[in-house]
Amino acid sequence: MSVKHIDTTEQKKDELNPVVFYGSAICILLFSLWGMFFTDSANNLIFAVLGWISNTFGWYYFLAATLYLGFVIFVAASRFGSIRLGPDHSRPEFSLGSWAAMLFAAGIGIDLLFFCVAEPVTQFLAPPTGEGGTLEAARQATVWGMFHYGITGWGMYALMGMALAYFSYRYNLPLTIRSALYPLFGRRVEGAIGHTVDIAAVIGTVFGIATSLGIGVVQLNYGLTYLFDLPQNLIVQGGLIALSVVLATISVVAGVDKGIRRISELNVILAVVLLLYVLFAGDTTFLLNALVLNVGDYVNRFMGMTLNTFAFDQPTDWLNTWTLFFWAWWVAWAPFVGLFLARISRGRTIREFVVGTLTIPFIFTLMWISIFGNSAIESILNGATEFGQIAMNSPEQSIYGLLEQYPGVTWTASLATLLGMLFYVTSADSGALVLGNFTSRLSSVHNDAPTWLRIFWSVAIGLLTLALLMAGGVSALQGMVVIMGLPFSFVIFFVMAGLYRSFKSEAFKEDSHRASLAGRLSSRTGAGGERGLRNWRQRLNRAMHFPNQRQAGTFISETVRPAMEEVSQELSRQGVEAEVVAGEGDELHLELNVKLGNEQNFTYQVWPRTFSMPSFARRANETRSRYYRLEVYLLEGSQGYNLIGFSRDQLINDILDQYERHLQFLHMTREAPGNGANIPDDPTMPPAP
Repeated sequence: MSVKHIDTTEQKKDELNPVVFYGSAICILLFSLWGMFFTDSANNLIFAVLGWISNTFGWYYFLAATLYLGFVIFVAASRFGSIRLGPDHSRPEFSLGSWAAMLFAAGIGIDLLFFCVAEPVTQFLAPPTGEGGTLEAARQATVWGMFHYGITGWGMYALMGMALAYFSYRYNLPLTIRSALYPLFGRRVEGAIGHTVDIAAVIGTVFGIATSLGIGVVQLNYGLTYLFDLPQNLIVQGGLIALSVVLATISVVAGVDKGIRRISELNVILAVVLLLYVLFAGDTTFLLNALVLNVGDYVNRFMGMTLNTFAFDQPTDWLNTWTLFFWAWWVAWAPFVGLFLARISRGRTIREFVVGTLTIPFIFTLMWISIFGNSAIESILNGATEFGQIAMNSPEQSIYGLLEQYPGVTWTASLATLLGMLFYVTSADSGALVLGNFTSRLSSVHNDAPTWLRIFWSVAIGLLTLALLMAGGVSALQGMVVIMGLPFSFVIFFVMAGLYRSFKSEAFKEDSHRASLAGRLSSRTGAGGERGLRNWRQRLNRAMHFPNQRQAGTFISETVRPAMEEVSQELSRQGVEAEVVAGEGDELHLELNVKLGNEQNFTYQVWPRTFSMPSFARRANETRSRYYRLEVYLLEGSQGYNLIGFSRDQLINDILDQYERHLQFLHMTREAPGNGANIPDDPTMPPAP
C-alpha cells in the first residue's frame, strides 16, 4: 500500500482577513469622520441611544455580568477545572512568579489613575442613595470603586482568556473570537457567522480602548497644564494623541518582548512607587485600617451590590456614569485583555488560570483604590472641601489635587504624569497588536500581525479617540462604550455555550476511556501497552533501552508503518476511509487518519521525542546525551507512553484500543442531549524538541 507524504516544513502564510478588516475599519473610520465634522449630531445621537439602552437594558447588564462571573467560577470548581489550556502534555511556559507579575501588569491602566480618587470622592459626596458627606457614605464610597474594578469585571476577562487559550492552544483554531463558537456552528464559523462575531469584537475593542485613551489624554493634558501651564483644549489633546500614536507605533513594531513587555514592567514599578509614597506620606495606620474595613465590606456586600438595579428609585444618571458604564467597558475590553491572558497562560489548567486571574490583579487594584480613595476622603473630612468639589466635577484633576496634600508635589505630579503617558502607550500598543491579530489569518497562534497592520490600528485608535473627544469629551466616550458593549455582550453568551459544550465533550472522552472494554479486558495490552510483552526479561530490556535517532527511525519503518498500514487496509476493506500519512520534517512521524463521516475523525500519530539520557543508562565510553521515545498523540495531545519495544501485533492492539475508545466517545456524544459539540479534527502537534 502506498503511503501519502506531507511536507511539514511548508508553512501557510500570514494574511489579512479582508472581510473582518475592511468591515470593521470602514465602520470605525466613518464614525470618526462623523464625530469630527458633525459633532452636534454625533453628540445628540450618542446620548439618545445611551438613554434608550439604560432604560431598556439596564437590568440586562447587571444580570449578564453576574452570569459571566458565575459561569467562570462554576467551570473552575467543576471537573472541567483540570483541563489544560493546551494539549494534555503541555506545561506552563512561565513560572508562577513571572505569570503572576504579568497578570499584575494587566490589572492596572490609565483608567485606574483617572478614577482612583475621582470615584471614591464622588460616591462619598454624591452617593446613589442616602445622604452624602456622612461617615456611612465614606465607608461605602471606596467599596463602590472596588466593586467596579473587582472580580466581576475580571470574570469577563477570565472567560474570554479561557475561551481563546482553550480553542487555540488545545485545538489549533485561530486566536480569534469565532473559534469559541466552533462547538456550536462547526465550520460555518469560517463564513458569515465568524466574520460577524469578529467584526463585533474588533469594533467593541476599538471603542473600549479609545475610551481609555481619551480619558488618558484628558488627564495628561491637565498634568502638563499643572506642570508647565499648557492650555487645556482640543489642540493640545490632539498633539498628545499624535505623540502617543508615534510612541505606540514604535513600541508595537518592536514587538511584545522588546516593546510592550518592557514598558509594562516599568509601569508596574512606577505605580508601586507612587502607591507606597501615598501610603507612608499619609496616615499609614488609618489607611491600613481602612483597607481591612474595605475588604470586609466588599465581601459582605458583594451579592447585594452585584444585582442592585435600584428598581424602586433608580438613579439613571448615576448608573449610566458608573455601573452600566463599567460593565460595558469590561465587556468591550474582554477580547483585548482576554487575548493577552491567553498568550501568557498556555499549559496551565483552567482552575489555575481562573484563580490567578480573579485574585492576583484584583489584589493590587483593591490596594490602589483603597489607599488613594481613603486618602482623598480623609482630606475632605479634615476640611479640604474645595479639593472634594474639584475631584468630583473635574476628575482629571483629582489625583493632582490629592498629591498637593503631601510634600514633594512637583516630583509626585511629574511621576503621575509619566505614569499616565506610559499607561497610555501600553494600552495603545497592546491594542494595536491585538486588533492586528484579530483582523488577520495567522498561520500559527504564536505569530503576530504584520507591521503595517499594527501601524494602521495604532493610527485608527488615535483618530477615533480624537473624534470622540470632539463629539462630547469624556461623557461621549463613556456613552459609546455602553452602546458598543451591548452587542458583544450577547456574543459572550454564545462563547459560554460553546465552551460548555466542548467541556462536556472532554468529559465524554474521559468517561469513554473508563467505559471502553478494550482497556479493561484485553489481555494483549493495557494502559500504555505494557501487559502484552512476552516475558519479564523482554519487559526489563525494553525499560532499559534508550535508542538513538537511527534506532528510532528503524523502529518506525519496520514496525510502526507496517502496523498502521495493516490496520488501514482492514478498515478500507470494511468500507471505512483510512490512510497512513508520513510527515518529513525535522523528525519523521507517522499518522493513521480514519474518516468517520460527519462525526469527529480518528487520528493516531507517532512522533519521535528527544530527552536527556539518564546517567545510569550510559555505557562505558558513551558520549551520547540524548535518547528517543516514540510517543502516541491523539487529538488532545500526547498520551504519555513510549511505543519502542512493541511488536507489530502489540502496536496494532494499541491502535485498536484507542480506536475503540474513540468510538465509545462518539457513541456517548450521540446519546447526549444536544448531540455534544463540534470538535476540530486537527490533532495537537507536539512542541519542538
